[in-house]
Amino acid sequence: MFGMIKNSLFGNSEETQYKVLSSETKDGVSFEVRRYDPAKYATISSEGRTYEQVIGELVRKLLKYIGGSNEQEEAMGTAFPIIITVFPRNDGVFSRRLVVGIRIPSIYQQSPPTPIDSAIRIEERPGMTVYALQFGGFAGESEYRAEALRLTRTLGETAPFQRKQYFCCSFDPPLKPYGRRNEVWFLQEEP
Repeated sequence: MFGMIKNSLFGNSEETQYKVLSSETKDGVSFEVRRYDPAKYATISSEGRTYEQVIGELVRKLLKYIGGSNEQEEAMGTAFPIIITVFPRNDGVFSRRLVVGIRIPSIYQQSPPTPIDSAIRIEERPGMTVYALQFGGFAGESEYRAEALRLTRTLGETAPFQRKQYFCCSFDPPLKPYGRRNEVWFLQEEP
């Protein structure tokens, strides 16, 4: 546990790099269209429990992994954001299925340390284009849902994005008390 906290507070951190394709404002709501390159992620998933019941546990497991709880005992630093894939029902409420991922830091992309926790998987994710909406504060399910609804209304019904899932992103260590950055990402459907 101490390794996870030490790594989160004092370890190296990097933000996942991306290319801004456009910055737009519609009806007073500003968002970006971004392109992310393919990368390896450490992921963990859950089914059967609500977002609020399980998110802390899943994030802690990933932070322990990158903090040195791996076969090589390598504290890797942190690559933000932590990305939570959610699968909303028709009414917008999150289903009881989610996947939490954190990009493996750049210097470990070629050969990520092997997880000790069998629930953690190393996954190669393809490049993606997203609509990104940023907001502050501590974010839970209700805040992410509200911002996703705001982005949905801003983009409109004809925008080419996946509606069966989206990403809830946190760019800050869990213990950061203020100036927090969160985002909702909608995955653009490729033509």
